[in-house]
Amino acid sequence: MKTIFSGIQPSGMITLGNYLGAMKQFLAVQEEQNCFFCIVNQHAITLPQDPAALRQNTRSLAALYLAIGLDPEKVVLFVQSDVPAHVQLGWIMQTISYVGELERMTQYKDKARGREESIPVGLLTYPPLMAADILLYNTDIVPVGEDQKQHLELTRDLAQRFNNRFGEVFTIPEVQLPTVGGRIMSLQDPTKKMSKSDPNQGAFLSLLDSEADLVKKIKRAQTDSDNAIRYDKENKPGISNLLTIYSLLADRKLEEIEAEYAGKTYGALKGDLAELAVSVIKPIQERYHNLIESSKLDDILDAGAEKANKVANATLAKVEAAVGLTRK
Repeated sequence: MKTIFSGIQPSGMITLGNYLGAMKQFLAVQEEQNCFFCIVNQHAITLPQDPAALRQNTRSLAALYLAIGLDPEKVVLFVQSDVPAHVQLGWIMQTISYVGELERMTQYKDKARGREESIPVGLLTYPPLMAADILLYNTDIVPVGEDQKQHLELTRDLAQRFNNRFGEVFTIPEVQLPTVGGRIMSLQDPTKKMSKSDPNQGAFLSLLDSEADLVKKIKRAQTDSDNAIRYDKENKPGISNLLTIYSLLADRKLEEIEAEYAGKTYGALKGDLAELAVSVIKPIQERYHNLIESSKLDDILDAGAEKANKVANATLAKVEAAVGLTRK
């Protein structure tokens, strides 16, 4: 049995891209692997957050984890700030990180752009904390979207660097990317990743969008003018993105969908995709609303934190002993 770890920030709405690119992978692995899924709220505060909104978003994300089908009897679901070992190990990982390699992180450069006079240090030191998140649980595999691949490569480098200096303490994790859909693109600019921070609300689908909004956004998605429905990411990014979304929602091969819509209009594809998206997302929303205000949600998170603390503290003790942060 392999150990799986993954975390998502509670910094706003969860998009269909988050679900298809990462969260949907969790459903398969929970049946056969040792899984830790974390709401990484300490990562969220690397940029300013409204405290009340952060608390609400943390609960909301936890409820969505469960609503998509995660079983708290099979996985450990917990909030990052409920496990102090994350920031404790995060500091140790900072001490073996190099400023140059952190400054080369694409996400750091993107988020720091325009903030040159007031870049929060947390943006720079985000990757060592992410490494700590993963390494605390002796993680074998990290299922993520393609945008996190660079951070995972750094995690592997830091783990190996630590092991070389202090002895074999950390498991070196492997990255698991989805074969299709690791990067769901914007509905309005299909050359960019779908993002909840996009100022154009029509560019992304949220798992909590109303049925009317889901249909409207899909029907207004940007395509092209040649009217052929085929997967061609370079020349037809808009249609290719819609086909990818369809494939992942329906669990069908792209080739099958292309064949089904050969000779049909973009409108037909968009209409069917909208209907499919609603059929998948509506049951998730129903389960979400049943959980979000219930005490059951807190009970699950309390139990998850207890299990996570036990594993994380054991790893942290080994690390501290290895680097000399003990009195004996």
